[in-house]
Amino acid sequence: MDLVQILLLALLQGLTEFLPISSSAHLILLPKLIGWPDQGLMFDVAVHLGTLAAVLWYFRTDVKQLTLAWFADVFTGVRNPHSQLAWAVIVGSMPIILIGFIVYLWFADGLRSPLLIATTTLVFGMLLWWADRAGSRVSDEHSLTIGQALLIGCAQILALIPGVSRSGITITAGLALGLTRKASARFSFLVSIPVILSAGGISFVGLINSPEPVSWSLVGVGMVTAGVTAYFSISFFLALIERIGLTPFVVYRMVLAVFLFYIFI
Repeated sequence: MDLVQILLLALLQGLTEFLPISSSAHLILLPKLIGWPDQGLMFDVAVHLGTLAAVLWYFRTDVKQLTLAWFADVFTGVRNPHSQLAWAVIVGSMPIILIGFIVYLWFADGLRSPLLIATTTLVFGMLLWWADRAGSRVSDEHSLTIGQALLIGCAQILALIPGVSRSGITITAGLALGLTRKASARFSFLVSIPVILSAGGISFVGLINSPEPVSWSLVGVGMVTAGVTAYFSISFFLALIERIGLTPFVVYRMVLAVFLFYIFI
């Protein structure tokens, strides 16, 4: 990968990772449309490190509170809303970590079709629209039960299919369970931390063991670009979600799906 390619793709990854529009779909589609080669492990490591740094920094206070509350719960039995949310994040991340990546290794090559992406972009966009309209939107993320967190976690497995969107499907599930828009988004971002950490760890080990030379300077550029963009993307989304709702993202998904059907049929 050259500098221009890693900059543009890292910018795209950072922008779309935490929006309900599927970063994986965009990262598959852009190289196909432009004619670029596959991004490879170097890019995966760069953007995983960048987006992980962004979400950890944005939620640094929450992560500290949840971590301390979880340890207090485990060692002293003191349960409070923060420890309850910490357990929900752990449970919500387990399905995709334990099951999803194994499934992805088996079927990854068959999940990169532009027409499949068009279909999932359309279908799960409409599902997001339905959940936003039908959900009661009365609860915050601290009210999630372990069972509800597990349901969101199981829904998250679907995000291994490009076009579904990890943030999109977790927000959809949260809304369907009665969370507010902001609470759904916040839980989606918090539950992404163990998932991105796991994915980044796998990619990093693969890069270390790769026989190909690694340009760590390009990894650094990609990490910083993806991280800074992701941080502002999170800030933008959480600041506006209660005001503008999710309809603009649904409309974008519909337009993208129509465009893909037009181009690739």
